[in-house]
Amino acid sequence: MTDTLRISLAQFNPTVGDVAGNADLVRKARKQAAADQADLVMLSELFLCGYPPEDLVLKPAFQQACRAAAEQLAAETADGGPAVLLGLPWVDEGKLYNAVALLDGGKIAATRFKADLPNYGVFDEKRVFAAGGNQSPINFRDVRLGLPICEDIWGSEVVECLAESGADILLVPNGSPYEHDKLDVRTTLVKRRIEENGRPIVYLNQVGGQDEVIFDGASFVMNGDQMIAVQMPAFAESQTLTVWKRKGNNGWVCEAGLMAPQPSVLESVYQAMMLGLRDYVNKNRFPGILLGLSGGIDSAISAAVAVDALGADRVRAFMLPSPYTSDDSIVDAQKCADLLGIVHDTVPIERAMHAFEEMTRDVFAGRGHDVTEENVQSRIRGVTLMAISNKLGSMLLTTGNKSEMSVGYATLYGDMCGGYSVLKDIYKTMVYKLCDWRNAHKPADALGPSGAVMPERVITKAPTAELRPNQTDQDSLPPYEILDGILECLIEHEMTVEQIVAKGFERATVLRVWRMLDLAEYKRRQAPPGVKITSRAFGRDRRYPITNGFKAPKQ
Repeated sequence: MTDTLRISLAQFNPTVGDVAGNADLVRKARKQAAADQADLVMLSELFLCGYPPEDLVLKPAFQQACRAAAEQLAAETADGGPAVLLGLPWVDEGKLYNAVALLDGGKIAATRFKADLPNYGVFDEKRVFAAGGNQSPINFRDVRLGLPICEDIWGSEVVECLAESGADILLVPNGSPYEHDKLDVRTTLVKRRIEENGRPIVYLNQVGGQDEVIFDGASFVMNGDQMIAVQMPAFAESQTLTVWKRKGNNGWVCEAGLMAPQPSVLESVYQAMMLGLRDYVNKNRFPGILLGLSGGIDSAISAAVAVDALGADRVRAFMLPSPYTSDDSIVDAQKCADLLGIVHDTVPIERAMHAFEEMTRDVFAGRGHDVTEENVQSRIRGVTLMAISNKLGSMLLTTGNKSEMSVGYATLYGDMCGGYSVLKDIYKTMVYKLCDWRNAHKPADALGPSGAVMPERVITKAPTAELRPNQTDQDSLPPYEILDGILECLIEHEMTVEQIVAKGFERATVLRVWRMLDLAEYKRRQAPPGVKITSRAFGRDRRYPITNGFKAPKQ
């Protein structure tokens, strides 16, 4: 009887659709596992195709490519080296499953199918996969391994069934997206399943960015006594060997291993922004990014994230001043660029403003200047930056935050232009905290400089779009501490007006914010993708109709 089992955990970063590249990552993981004398190497959910594959996985040619790659990887295990536990799409009797396969002894030795398919938030698995039935453990080296897949452990039924069927260890491949409190949620969940069934659990999570969704890794092993034996790092690829011993009546126990420190909330948010941008740019093969650097806080933190993610040589900034741009903004933008070490060019827009005024003189005759002319400035900047993006090939980074996007304080085809946003799911009050944090800290994997990366005045001055004389955001919006508090109640918690008022907010302000939130839906539908941070990110989590007759009360 086997008394020791060595399992290598590969927390890697796959690319959706890159079957060959992901297969090579499997080979890399297996090679390391062999060097560590592991019996088995485990990878995350749907690793071979990348997660989430969305409707790509419905293509028969894609399914066939995944099957062929899996069979080739299985054939390679005939060398007597470690077996592989691999997540992949699998067609069985005409149905497509989210599956995990054991590759061992030169063949696909076993498959198990995900039973509980999530269909909320960013997940839409019932759209593409069939649900597996009750799954039994697999026998591997005299050990019975239960293989629930991700959502299968969020309820009690699948784990209970595996435990009753004699599973010794539960190996759980995951594609669990990042949210700023997710690690605590996961460990609490795993403790609950262990309390119910007494089986140790390996929680192996994917790491990397896939469009808006960020996977933070932070995989861990929890023994039957509910103590964490192994903790892998967050936001970084990692592979570690876990050594398991049979302890008589106490079952299988994982020996103490890697214990990587976990980031604070602000550090985790910043690292999620970095990872999301880095993977979006690199996986889509952009040479770099460019952005408008206005001298304001949003573009400053966006530039800092870009440099930390990609390096200063792949980031280029442009100041596009108008007659309303203050000298302070020009100075602050230049100083920000200097601190980050990036090229910073100036392209004044005054001549374009005059040209547009001349073009529209007859059409606009008899009508005074209003928000139209303000939006024209923003759109001139958007057109200019997109033209530069086309010419240079670099992706334009959008710099609007969640507070602005929530209430429509953004201009379609203007400051909303771009291919990606790191602030799309970041409220303005969080932007301030992140700026202070980054000026005092540098993430371990950041490519930017140490020390302050944005001038203090950028953080402390009143935010303004500078589209008219002496303009500030608070001319049009409630103070951000109030606005963000109300928005979080409306968006993240779907609270009623009465519930929000009971928290101390003025009813008239709550109703005003609700109306602005509803009216801006058509803008958000046309916004670029961006990093998901909260539990209700626009686009993936919160999907509201543009045409919507359910309005905020009038009073």
